[in-house]
Amino acid sequence: MSKINVRSPYFVNLQGTTLLSATIEIKIYTGTANTSWQGSPQYTLTSTVVNKNINFEISELIKDYIPAAFNGTYPSPTSASDDDYTAVYVDYKLSEVLTTGPLSPVYVFGIRAFYGYGYFEEGANPQLLQGYLQSNTTILKSDDDALRVPVDNENTTSVAFFNKGEQIYVWTPTAGLKIIDQIQYVSTASADVDNYRERVIASGGTFENNPCIQEFLRNETIYPVDEVIVNAVEGVTVLNIENISECKYTPYKLTFINKFGAYQDLWMFKNSKLAMTTEKDKYKSNILNNGTYETYNAQVRLLTKNANQRLTLNSGYYPESNNEVFKQLFLSDKVWIEYKNKTLAVNIENNNIDYKTSLTDSLINYTIDISFAFDTINNIR
Repeated sequence: MSKINVRSPYFVNLQGTTLLSATIEIKIYTGTANTSWQGSPQYTLTSTVVNKNINFEISELIKDYIPAAFNGTYPSPTSASDDDYTAVYVDYKLSEVLTTGPLSPVYVFGIRAFYGYGYFEEGANPQLLQGYLQSNTTILKSDDDALRVPVDNENTTSVAFFNKGEQIYVWTPTAGLKIIDQIQYVSTASADVDNYRERVIASGGTFENNPCIQEFLRNETIYPVDEVIVNAVEGVTVLNIENISECKYTPYKLTFINKFGAYQDLWMFKNSKLAMTTEKDKYKSNILNNGTYETYNAQVRLLTKNANQRLTLNSGYYPESNNEVFKQLFLSDKVWIEYKNKTLAVNIENNNIDYKTSLTDSLINYTIDISFAFDTINNIR
């Protein structure tokens, strides 16, 4: 079964010497796949033939029905969020009119549509049908935080976690999952627990942040995983996991939607700088009163004033094989940061990325400017 990646065009093409016109009705939904036409379509498109061809481009319409709103909890069959999923089902009904008259409608059911995209070199209607939904096989993470491996539930056989050669956990796919759970975030942790502090709080305890606890966290890896083996339709993929201990700076986790339509974590380990830019609208006020005015009254006054905060992040040293990950981060239109125990939406402010190589740059560090995707002063009305 084909797959739609909604950030790239997806064409339904019809052609024929006797073709006059065609209509496509598109049904977008969650839940389980339909086997018959259900309810009313969200879209009905009609086109006449041009050069014996009709092309319906439908991915942009489907994209509007995928919320992809990450709240810090990764989608799972037990997830309570209604807007964090990045995939939907699509049915469509094709009705052709030939010179000899209308044909019986053709139905297509249960096409999976992901919030992904293909590159130009991958051609029209890119599929991306692999099971492992990341491009990198070396993953760097903070040593006190959970590892999550996004996989396609339909195209993956198993995911095995190892530490020092010992198998510690094996995941196998679940049959009959709803479309919003087709991407599984396989981990030894629960969906909403990332680190030791969150594990304590989730279990009803009180986390006491003191020097002894910090020393313990620096010397103990809470989720000890150094290798993951993914068995999927593309074969066996071996992931090398590097657990990074950073004592000097505060690491920040960015989560973005990658080209496969999955949430992917990327850690920025080194120095960060917080800055703020203000914006204001001014006007001139009439302060004259009975032919005079008080010098303490402002003639030029502020109508509105707000600000936007931004962070400059440094990645720390990444292997050259992770250049593709930074490429997909820069191409993502949905990015979040874990900041002061909150998941906040951000925008990547850099317009350019210079790919670095170990040959020319020796140690590869990326500096990324992000801005928080909201005004500093709450002005939501």
